[in-house]
Amino acid sequence: MWSCREPSAAKRTGIAEDCHDDFHGGGLPRILVLIGRLIFAFMFAMAVTFKFIGMQSTADYIAAAGFPMPFALAVLAAILETVLTLCFLTGAFFVEACLAAAVYVVFLGFAFHGPSHWAASQAEFGFFVDHFTFLAGLLFAAAHGPGDVLALKRFAILKI
Repeated sequence: MWSCREPSAAKRTGIAEDCHDDFHGGGLPRILVLIGRLIFAFMFAMAVTFKFIGMQSTADYIAAAGFPMPFALAVLAAILETVLTLCFLTGAFFVEACLAAAVYVVFLGFAFHGPSHWAASQAEFGFFVDHFTFLAGLLFAAAHGPGDVLALKRFAILKI
């Protein structure tokens, strides 16, 4: 069911924001945004947990991809993933975290699952594509912000 604030407001601005439906006007979108943030946080928390459990295994994987200083890069990745987890949990620096995570996810997709890996395993192509699905979610989240439930929105560098 659609409703508008007042007819004159819709005429005055000519934008759809003056109207809303029951779904978008209720609390469900607020909860869905929080769930999305928690999913992002869980994904990075899970990744960093596995890094801390087996930092040398992560370093070996990085070395196999041909990167120098693999242990240092594994530690830096763990630090980044910890910071991203905290940002997604709190909503602090949310847009910046989404954009940093987007760059990181695309880098990981190309570095560890890119076209050079597809001949060895068809599954690698699927892993590669999954990174772009994750990218789409991060960009959408960056555009719409952390929501207002359990979010520290006052902390931001970029104003999008």
